[in-house]
Amino acid sequence: MKPASEQEIRASFVNCSKGEAKRLPLPRDLTEQPWDDLDFLGWRDSGAPDRGYLVTERGGAIVGVALRLAAKQRGHLHRGMCSLCLTTHPGSGVSLMTARRAGQAGRDSNSVGVYVCSDLACSLYVRGRKTPDLGGRLEESLTVEEQVDRTRARLSAFLDKVMA
Repeated sequence: MKPASEQEIRASFVNCSKGEAKRLPLPRDLTEQPWDDLDFLGWRDSGAPDRGYLVTERGGAIVGVALRLAAKQRGHLHRGMCSLCLTTHPGSGVSLMTARRAGQAGRDSNSVGVYVCSDLACSLYVRGRKTPDLGGRLEESLTVEEQVDRTRARLSAFLDKVMA
């Protein structure tokens, strides 16, 4: 992913108002992100732990999505698998996050959900730059490049649902 500026990120959100996008907190270390290793920039809101944000390149433009964690999380003994990168995590390491749909559908309270790494670091897990606590990555016959392509395709399918 190419580095994105604060202004580009704030203007990219498709499922919240311009005012909401203007007020949402951005990562403090925005300039130090490992942009070359990111398929999307994902972060959680430190002031509102039930919120997260995801920004990615799509069709030559930057697209951002505001996310909410589902109210009920699974127990600590459960293992979950991220539906984007297929990394497994124990306990609350994978969360159901929902996104309001874009446009009128979102204003009518329609949303879509995805099970995703709670820290939104899927890109780093796929590339082996980050290791999950007590979880892991499945041993696969796919190359890292193929796994990256799969993660991007799954992210694109989720965004298709948000923007439909």
